[in-house]
Amino acid sequence: MRQRSYKQAAKVEGGLIAVLLALTAFGAGFLAYWFVDRRFIRQDVPQAFRYSMEELTAIEPFLLIYRQIRPPIETGLQTAVALDVDSEGAVWAAGDQKILRFAADGRKDTEISLSSKPTAVKAADGVLYVALTDRIEIYSSSGQRVSAWAPVRTALLTSIAVGPEDVFAADALNKVIHRFDKQGNSRGLLGAKDSQRGIEGFVVPSPYFDVLIGRDGLLRATNPGRQRVEAYTFDGHLEWHWGIPSVKLEGFSGCCNPIALAQLPDGTFVTGEKGLVRVKVYDDQGRLLGVVAGPQQLGWKGPIRVCETPEECGSRGLDVAADGQGRIYVLEQVRNTILIFEKNE
Repeated sequence: MRQRSYKQAAKVEGGLIAVLLALTAFGAGFLAYWFVDRRFIRQDVPQAFRYSMEELTAIEPFLLIYRQIRPPIETGLQTAVALDVDSEGAVWAAGDQKILRFAADGRKDTEISLSSKPTAVKAADGVLYVALTDRIEIYSSSGQRVSAWAPVRTALLTSIAVGPEDVFAADALNKVIHRFDKQGNSRGLLGAKDSQRGIEGFVVPSPYFDVLIGRDGLLRATNPGRQRVEAYTFDGHLEWHWGIPSVKLEGFSGCCNPIALAQLPDGTFVTGEKGLVRVKVYDDQGRLLGVVAGPQQLGWKGPIRVCETPEECGSRGLDVAADGQGRIYVLEQVRNTILIFEKNE
């Protein structure tokens, strides 16, 4: 019996020693984390691996080739989502549950009430094409609804482009572009992943997906998750793309940029970015020509960061448009204002 007690005592003693060793190891690891790793994170990260917002948002004066030409247009909207400029120079803004028209001098002269929240607007053919999440409605300039197309099953339409015979709608939920005829009948999809046609597919991490018909007759679409702009024929053939992922001015930063696209009369393209918040101008081959505005020029009040995930960049962004005179319009979605820029002489 005594020998058995000795064995039991030895087992207990061994167990206590094991527990003490485990606690010692845990304590050593905790101290190493607290005094070494935390100090390393706070102080010793090499500068090359840090993002300096001042450096990333700084724009050399010679690169700023546009200037703001008038006070911002205060839309009065709580949540502005999109804008467009018609052939007469009037500015249309979509948001809340309405569409607003602003004359060239900035006065609001028309308000169109909608049945639900708009997600995109396009002025073309003398009417307004308005996306309401999963469907498109057409309104006269005076606000009368002309037609309503059947809903697209489970969609989030974020941009509309109108051609002579076709209407295209970017769908951020399904990551494709819908092609319709002028009566709203489906004519197919563009941009779906297709290895045989060399199409990698759109990556759309957040509800920003823009499309337009270029002056060369090709459809342009942002591919924000791949940080580029793509050019398609109307039947869905990918012609080329341009854009590089980079925090430098010539590239598109973060997880998902550019978020907005417009084209100027001379064929150059205007892009809008969220995160670092930049509006820039590129030629049709993707070469940076200059900067329209950065956070300072936009009077940006939202967060500025390099967004590596959509969750980090959940703040509101911007939309861009251009008129026939080469002026650039920026819808700033934090304060819901429209800023107008003109090229420097």
